[in-house]
Amino acid sequence: MRINKTYQSLLDKSTSSMLSAIEIYNKPDFKYREETFSILSINSWELLFKARILKLSNFKMSSIYVMENKKKKNGEKSKVLQPKLNRSRNPMTISLAESILRLRTKGENISLNLVKSLFGLIELRDNAIHFHNSTDISKEIQELGFACIKNFMELIQRWEPKVKLSQYNFYLMPLAYVDSNIESTAILTDEVANYLNYLKKKVSETDTADVDFSVAIGIDISFKKNTTLEGIGMRYDANGIPISLSEEDITLKYPLIYKNITSTANNRYIDFKVNSDFHSLMRNVKADKKLAHNRKLDPKNPKSQVKTFFNSNIWKILDKKYTKK
Repeated sequence: MRINKTYQSLLDKSTSSMLSAIEIYNKPDFKYREETFSILSINSWELLFKARILKLSNFKMSSIYVMENKKKKNGEKSKVLQPKLNRSRNPMTISLAESILRLRTKGENISLNLVKSLFGLIELRDNAIHFHNSTDISKEIQELGFACIKNFMELIQRWEPKVKLSQYNFYLMPLAYVDSNIESTAILTDEVANYLNYLKKKVSETDTADVDFSVAIGIDISFKKNTTLEGIGMRYDANGIPISLSEEDITLKYPLIYKNITSTANNRYIDFKVNSDFHSLMRNVKADKKLAHNRKLDPKNPKSQVKTFFNSNIWKILDKKYTKK
């Protein structure tokens, strides 16, 4: 199947822009990291949205242009639309906000959590370009950045599975590692305080039922000395080395209980039912240590009742079984 060149170019540039944002953010010494990350990451999202609109519009370039009424010879506006031109006489393309609106008119369900996260970054970008930002809020900005990358990976894989992101390192360097001397009680200017209040409002409006997209992601970093390899973080691998987890680790790694899953599933899927098929699927999930942890209510009692906690990756299993709204 022949791929539209403009569409492919937008996809490639979107990925490249996000990679550039991450690469600059992770530099050991870069004084403009948060601002540059916001500028490049927003550019990446805008290109991704335009690529999607183009594909849904059978690759008609007018679908991503700003259109205006053509003027008649007498100066009056006609009903005929034409692309609005910029100062260099090239067609103007739509903004990120307009891209979201056009995607929704084409039936795309753009997550509200995603939109709020993006507008938090847009506000940072606009402050960076038109005024200034402060390093006192680096932690808050990084929490937006983590969500930005997670959301990007989720959506691009949903829209274009052929794009292989596994070959790249999509992560931000932990803030505590970048600078362990950041003051949490800094004196903020009125402008920075206003921006923080704006972010807090966006985060407070998070839709908790939306497990795929996040407004911001908080990261807690702690360091401890250890004479063994047990303290080293691991990723799951079929042939990997077994690791042990503390009770605190288990709570973080398996945050869901059965009631959380059924409640969210009812809002997430159009065909979800708690029936024999669901119970059968859950039995398989409980047997998978990557997805479930069975904890005794009284660890010292071998006959103690067992309660099962589930990892958030269970939604990847359920998404294959049920149809999302």
